[in-house]
Amino acid sequence: MDYKLIALDIDGTLTNSRKEISPRTRYTLLEAQDQGKKIILASGRHPLGVYPIAQDLMLERYGGYIMSFNGGKIIDCTTGKTIVSKLFPGEYLADIVSVLKDSNITMITFDDKRIYADNKVNDYTFIEKDVLKTDMITTDDFVAAVRFPFNKILLAGEPDELDSYQTVLSKRYDGLLDVYKSAPYFMEIMPFGISKGAMLPPLLDKLGIRRDELIAFGDNYNDLTMIGYAGFGVAMDNGEAELKKIADYVCESNDRDGIAETLTKFVLK
Repeated sequence: MDYKLIALDIDGTLTNSRKEISPRTRYTLLEAQDQGKKIILASGRHPLGVYPIAQDLMLERYGGYIMSFNGGKIIDCTTGKTIVSKLFPGEYLADIVSVLKDSNITMITFDDKRIYADNKVNDYTFIEKDVLKTDMITTDDFVAAVRFPFNKILLAGEPDELDSYQTVLSKRYDGLLDVYKSAPYFMEIMPFGISKGAMLPPLLDKLGIRRDELIAFGDNYNDLTMIGYAGFGVAMDNGEAELKKIADYVCESNDRDGIAETLTKFVLK
């Protein structure tokens, strides 16, 4: 198969344990683009955390795309324009705050330039701040502070507590919101129907690329829909067991150039 589009999760997939893209992986992705392949960076991150990677991989030059907030916002790197932005239904915000009021979980959201967090900031909150390298505003009244349009809510906390609340939130907002883990210590609350896999089809239609011409790489639960949708879904060896079960192929880990190995084997001419 002549794969024309490469969709890449970032954390745990494109970047290694040091949050870096290895020289070999970068070279391989540049070579793939030289051969006419396009790249989508598909991440739960805010665009601020994706732009430096897009620039490093020269997506502006080669006509690549950023799919941030798990598909909630899609940006054309060549024009810099947002072509899709799915906003979170704000009427649920106060109720989510009330559900989590007795927990130790931090609630987080974002405007275009900053992070907003409630007053239960924990160590995991600063992982997100370090990735985005931007200011964080903490507030005692999260609902009052968040008076702007936003794309998602991020919950940060201990894995066991997040798992417990995932069950509660998924049941409470069934058919209204999507709730899923993106890391052991992060949980995403998204507008219903917004996921990486759900937002890929309209983008492929725009590009005139078929589903079977898409190869996608991921490692975590928020990659399940993308790996399941792609013509060739690749799970990283360091990925979640559930993802590996549905993948067409399991490659080397993110610390062993799994993307480069796979592209060299299946994609590069």
